[in-house]
Amino acid sequence: MRAVRGYEEKDPAITQHLTSAYPRFVVHPYAKQLAALILQKRSLAGQTLWLTSSTRMADELLAHLGPATGAKLISDEGVHGVAHPESPELFARAKTFLQNVGGFLSSREAEDQLVRRGPLATAHAEETFVGDAAAEIRRHLRRAMPAARDADLLLAPNGMNAIYATFRAIAHLQAARGRTVWVQLGWLYLDTIAILKKFTATPADYVYVGDVFDAEALENLFAAHGAKLAGVVAEVPTNPLIQTPDVAALAALCKKHGARLVLDPSVVSVFNLDLLAYADVVTCSLTKYTGSEGDLTAGLAAINPAGPDAAVLRSRIADTIEPVYARDLARLAWQIDHTDAVLARIHENLPRVVRFLVQQPSVRDVFWTLHPDSRDNYLWLTTKPASNGGMLSFSLRMPIEKFYDRLRLPKGPSFGMKTTLICPFMYLAHYDLVTTEAGRAELFASGIDPDLLRLCVGTEPAEEIIAALAEALA
Repeated sequence: MRAVRGYEEKDPAITQHLTSAYPRFVVHPYAKQLAALILQKRSLAGQTLWLTSSTRMADELLAHLGPATGAKLISDEGVHGVAHPESPELFARAKTFLQNVGGFLSSREAEDQLVRRGPLATAHAEETFVGDAAAEIRRHLRRAMPAARDADLLLAPNGMNAIYATFRAIAHLQAARGRTVWVQLGWLYLDTIAILKKFTATPADYVYVGDVFDAEALENLFAAHGAKLAGVVAEVPTNPLIQTPDVAALAALCKKHGARLVLDPSVVSVFNLDLLAYADVVTCSLTKYTGSEGDLTAGLAAINPAGPDAAVLRSRIADTIEPVYARDLARLAWQIDHTDAVLARIHENLPRVVRFLVQQPSVRDVFWTLHPDSRDNYLWLTTKPASNGGMLSFSLRMPIEKFYDRLRLPKGPSFGMKTTLICPFMYLAHYDLVTTEAGRAELFASGIDPDLLRLCVGTEPAEEIIAALAEALA
C-alpha cells in the first residue's frame, strides 16, 4: 500500500522503479524513445512531444491545448503528434486529454518506427494472425452479437476511444434536436466519467444517478428533463460494485423519451451478455478477456442495426473512431480465438473464490454478478449458464494494509487476463476521493467503501488463488 500511495503521489522513491504500465496512464517506453528521437532530429530542445494515434487526434490535442500555449503539430515520417514548451501544467493537460479519449500512439507502431529508424534491431517476436485480422476479429464478435453486421462492429485502439467516439457522435446528433443532457447511471470507470463531465455542453448537462436499482428516481429524472435528454451511459455490470440494472426497463424508458442508450459490458465481456437488442450502441474494451495475454489494448463500438439512428451513428462513429494499428489487430486476432477457453476456465474459478471469501470472518461484503441485489437482472441478459466474467470486489473488517501487504497475488489495475489481478481500485482510480473527507463521503454515498478491493480471477488453479487469499486474511 505504501507503493500504491507513492505512485499516486508521484513519490520518486516509487516512480523511479516504474518502467512500464497500463499505456493510457504511463507512456510506453518505445513511445518515449521515439518522441525523444524526433525532438532531437527537429532540434526541439526544451519541448515535450506527445505522439498520437493519428493526425486527426493530433489536431484534437492541439485544439484542446490552444494555440496561445505555443503548442504545434509535428509530423515526421508518418508519425504525428503535438509538441509544446516544457511545462507541468501543459504536460498534465495533454496527458489527461489523451488518457481520457484513448489517443496515444500504439506501442507496436512506436516499436516498428524505432526498428525502421535504427535504434532497435528488430521487433519483439510474438504470435499473430496471418490474414485479414479485422475480419477475423469481427467473425468472432458476431458470435456474441449475431444481429450485428460487419459494418456495425467498429474497432478502436482501446475501449475509451470507442466510448469517446460514441459519445461525440450521439452528442452531435442529439444537440441538433435540442437534446444536451447526459445521464450517468451508476458508478462508471473514471475516464468515462471524465468524458461525460468534460465534454457535455454545460455542467448542468451532466446528471449522475448513483443507485442503479432506483427505478422511481430514473422515471422522475426522465420526466423532469423530458425532451432535453441526449443519452444514458451505463456499465452492465458496473465497475467496481458489479451491479446490473434492469436493462429492459432502462431501454424502454430511453425509447419513450428519445434518449440514446450506451451500454458497456467490459466487466464481463461481450461474450457473456447480449446487450445489443437494448442499446443504441454497445461499447466495450476488447483489452479485457479477448486480449487475455495482457499485452495489447483494443476497443469496440457496436451499432444496433435496428436503432432509430443506426445509419447516422454508424457513419459518424466510423468517421470519429481512431484507427487500430495493423500489428495490434494481428495480435488481437490471434488471441481472440482463445476467448472461449479462457472464459470457461475463469467461470469455473470465480464461484469457488466467491464461496471462500463469503465464509471469511475478516471479509465484510463480496460483490459479483450473482449478488442477490441484481442476480435476476444479470441472469436475464446472460447468453449461457455460468457466464459470470471474472471480476469480484470485496471489503474487509481488517486494515487494508495488513491484508494487501501480505497478499501474494499479482497486483495491478487491469482485469480480464489469464493472470489473476487484484488492486485497491479506488486508490488507483480516484485517489483524490479516497484521501479527503469529502471524497470518502461521496464514495460512501454511492455505496462504495474507499478501501474496496477489486479482484479479477484468472485461469490459474482456483486452489492456488484461494490459498494466497487465506494466507493474507489469516
